[in-house]
Amino acid sequence: MPLLTPLRFSWRRLPAAGVPVKNLGLRTVASGASSPSGASPKAFNIFDRDLKRKQKNWAARQPEPMKFDYLKEEVGSRIADRVYDIARDFHLALDVGCGRGYIAEHLNKEAVGKFFQTDIAENALKNALETEIPTVSVLADEEFLPFRENTFDLVVSSLSLHWVNDLPRALEQIHYVLKPDGVFIGAMFGGDTLFELRCSLQLAETEREGGFSPHVSPFTAVNDLGHLLGRAGFNTLTVDTDEIQVNYPGMFELMEDLQGMGESNCAWNRKALLHRDTMLAAAAVYREMYRNEDGSVPATYQIYYMIGWKYHDSQAKPAERGSATVSFGELGKINDLMSQGKKSQ
Repeated sequence: MPLLTPLRFSWRRLPAAGVPVKNLGLRTVASGASSPSGASPKAFNIFDRDLKRKQKNWAARQPEPMKFDYLKEEVGSRIADRVYDIARDFHLALDVGCGRGYIAEHLNKEAVGKFFQTDIAENALKNALETEIPTVSVLADEEFLPFRENTFDLVVSSLSLHWVNDLPRALEQIHYVLKPDGVFIGAMFGGDTLFELRCSLQLAETEREGGFSPHVSPFTAVNDLGHLLGRAGFNTLTVDTDEIQVNYPGMFELMEDLQGMGESNCAWNRKALLHRDTMLAAAAVYREMYRNEDGSVPATYQIYYMIGWKYHDSQAKPAERGSATVSFGELGKINDLMSQGKKSQ
């Protein structure tokens, strides 16, 4: 049973800080995307993956991509913290959907010996952030990892898996490339992400156009995530959730940042164009319903963090059913015995 731990974190959008000039990592680029013909026959085709690749490439080509990296760097640092919490060295690690390398920059070569970074956007790989860990960049789809079975000690993924069409297959691929007793640590957007924007657009479009289309992509429910991890073969699961709230001057600044992150909607059923009056009405609704005291508007990003291990004989195992020597009823009497002992003293 996954462990669900809610947290909350609030911050303001600030100018991005500069990155170190010196790059200590060894970086090469390889192409290894597998054929999509191996997709699960029952997989939904929700997202236009080619459009998502173009969006991420466009974002990585911008003159100041660091301006929009604040959220992905924050989540990347939290994944790195979870890597450091595991008391072992990882000789070979893989970052699935790495973007510009938001996890590797927060790790050192004492924790990870060598990093393989994969993404569908070649410009993101070419403009990756500096890291002291030797890295190899591979152009590959998250659903078709071009690696052999039992290759990596550690697989990480940050804010990428919410765009795959076949999430069960992607998790199975991650499990396949992990070595026995290897660990997967990931993060993806949750269902309450950008609920303020979703609600404002729906209200404005319904009022102005007599109906609404989805403008924020669908997300996986946290209740399903543990089941999907278990179905992929992972055990000793942990799933926790937190919220990052960022304040913006207005709705249009939020949408500009989403585009700069490469996080614009790419669902096939998206509406290609919104009328100007509808957009202005949505901005007004957003400000009226959610405005902060200082006039800014909040945007909530719900993040699901997940940890799963690949089975190995050395791992702790649950006791066999019926092997207990003490019943829960007898355990419940301990408090009574302790209270009686205190009274007799």
